[in-house]
Amino acid sequence: MPERGRIGILNRSYYEEVLIVRVHPELLRAEALAEPMIDAKVFWKHRYRSITNLERHLHANGTRVVKIFLNLSKDEQRTRFLGRIDDPTKNWKFGTADMTERAYWDAYQTAYEACVSATSTEDAPWYVVPADHKKTARLTVSQILEASFNNLVARRMVKKQQMRWSVRG
Repeated sequence: MPERGRIGILNRSYYEEVLIVRVHPELLRAEALAEPMIDAKVFWKHRYRSITNLERHLHANGTRVVKIFLNLSKDEQRTRFLGRIDDPTKNWKFGTADMTERAYWDAYQTAYEACVSATSTEDAPWYVVPADHKKTARLTVSQILEASFNNLVARRMVKKQQMRWSVRG
């Protein structure tokens, strides 16, 4: 996490533990958890609660979490993959694991839906942004971030004003 007053951008971060391992349970089994997953429904509920508890704690201590899910369609992902293969300057962006994981498209969609539904809270809401059109997606993300920054500034101004009033009173 970034220090106070700083901005950090995390790509997936702790959400890997409810996305990739949900699609690939063999990874979860390899974690040698203290308590084995007996009841999957309860297990995932606990994992989601851990995330929301962390984000609630961060929020209560002045850190704002802005979660953005760039929702790319399967057709657009295919188009972008082919573009990376065809353009030598973009080959570095593509790996064989991308094709392997693409076979799990439906499982990932189910995992994303469950995750977003379970972890979108007032303290740390999810913003699901259609991402097939890059310019529109980038504009939408910039608007979300601008609104988030403006909200922080407005809150800070209110707190400063309240402090002035309490010092004068």
